[in-house]
Amino acid sequence: MSNEPVCEVSKKLLDLEQRSIIKFLTKEGKNPKEILQRMVAVYGESAPSYYKVKFWSKQFKWGRESIEYDPHTGRPVEATYEEMCQKLESLIWQIGE
Repeated sequence: MSNEPVCEVSKKLLDLEQRSIIKFLTKEGKNPKEILQRMVAVYGESAPSYYKVKFWSKQFKWGRESIEYDPHTGRPVEATYEEMCQKLESLIWQIGE
């Protein structure tokens, strides 16, 4: 089980559920405005924003199949340039001894 708070896990599950609905309705030929209206009728305040509906609808129209966010690439946020320099300097000193 993940160490994430329950509310974060619930939010992620709700996001996936809502993206599935957006995907389904987009494939049915509904436009983002229609999709949002239907989602607000069901989810009320928990419905996604129009921007999110429009973004995901466009993604699915372009052929995207996954409802998950794409993994981020690049250097991890935890590592800073300064930390890496200090670690490298420490290793160099250890090798030189």
